[in-house]
Amino acid sequence: MDYEVIIGLEVHVQLLTRSKMFCSCSAAYAAAPPNTHVCPVCLGMPGVLPVINKQAVEYTIMTALALNCTISEYSRFDRKNYPYPDLMKGYQISQYDLPMGTKGWLNIELDGQQKKLSIRRVHLEEDVAKLLHRNANWGEAYSLVDVNRSGVPLMEIVGEPDIRSAEEARQYLIKLRSILQYLGVSTGSMEEGSFRCDANISLRPVGSAEFFTKVEVKNMNSFKAVYRALEYEAQRQKQVLESGNRLVQETRGWVEEKGITVSQRSKEYAHDYRYFPEPDLPPLTFSRQWVEELRRQLPELPDARRERFMTQYGLSAYDASLLTSSKTMADYFEACLDHNANPKWAKTVSNWLLGEFTRLLNLSGGDIAEAKVQPQQLVELLKMLEQATLSGTSAKEVFQEMFRTGQSAAQVVAQKGLTQISDSAEIDGIITQALASNAQAVADFKAGKAQALTFLVGQVMRATRGRANPQVVRELLQKRLAG
Repeated sequence: MDYEVIIGLEVHVQLLTRSKMFCSCSAAYAAAPPNTHVCPVCLGMPGVLPVINKQAVEYTIMTALALNCTISEYSRFDRKNYPYPDLMKGYQISQYDLPMGTKGWLNIELDGQQKKLSIRRVHLEEDVAKLLHRNANWGEAYSLVDVNRSGVPLMEIVGEPDIRSAEEARQYLIKLRSILQYLGVSTGSMEEGSFRCDANISLRPVGSAEFFTKVEVKNMNSFKAVYRALEYEAQRQKQVLESGNRLVQETRGWVEEKGITVSQRSKEYAHDYRYFPEPDLPPLTFSRQWVEELRRQLPELPDARRERFMTQYGLSAYDASLLTSSKTMADYFEACLDHNANPKWAKTVSNWLLGEFTRLLNLSGGDIAEAKVQPQQLVELLKMLEQATLSGTSAKEVFQEMFRTGQSAAQVVAQKGLTQISDSAEIDGIITQALASNAQAVADFKAGKAQALTFLVGQVMRATRGRANPQVVRELLQKRLAG
């Protein structure tokens, strides 16, 4: 039997506010010692009163607008009750039946085709504390509680089960994170926990409306992990069904090292969170005027920037999509062009950013915003290449050193002596040596084998460590071989 994969994603996003959701404690807790960003409110002490963080509300509305949601005129916070060690009060302040945004969507592109994926709701809540699990020297396990994260503004974006493959899920998350970064509302770092994803996945026979049992998958901290976990889980469920067994409604965790999901807890029955309106917080009303003011504050978003890059700079849809998928990459691209107004440079800059620059960033695991090479330095290198001061091979060697040290192209060229050789007399002397050392290639060329010329050009380039002007080399070789 053929099965169709049904996936719905729930994404939790930590918002980039200075303070926590309901108190004045700093939300910049990541590098702080445990339990140093705390107060009676985020510790859940009796008798304390929360106060709503206005910036967090604005960021949530802006996100909902960017995701094409309908903004509620009325919203409120609710108490979500459940007992767990990382929940200081015994309940979480969240939103239940009156979220801030509903019925939104975003587009992804896969294999050259656009697909519209629906978003059910966008709501705001507070993050929980963090449990640190340890094993003592005497063999017993214990857990520590770090309350620094408790109370940090947490926005939840719940997608409809419109996703039909692990790759669609990955593209959805990449697009969603890109939108959040363009808005400036979150760092969107999965590794640091500011962008967290839970997936609900089930199968159904192709052509059927009936779903088999749904399974929740957690503990995925990278786009690659999401893809691998959903691919694995789809195959696991298929094998269970084909063996005649029954799927169990449960929560499973992704184990990166083993490449498998493992059962964490049963979800045979829906948990009763006993939601009720938060009595210590007033309801929220959003005027249409205020919402439209926030809409006017929205920056240029990825799709709009992609279209502009195609029309303004003449880039292909593919190159424009890659450049604009990352705000920092798109910003760097335009900063390079600010240092050279010639629109013909757009394709050259794009090629270097998506080629050599991206290759080195991937090797280092960094972001272009943290790169030592500044836009004006890359432009300087490309000008040297355009003016034939450097060969293409030498330019890559220079750029690698620039990337490593942050030095300018001129400094690296001077240190390494990599200026391109265009002097005919100097190149002619090297050609003489190459012809004398490769008599067979000379004979092959004279016998009509055109590829022999390419071989000889390569020999001269190797002898000059790529510094010779390849066009001059080819022209001089052709003259010498024709004589």
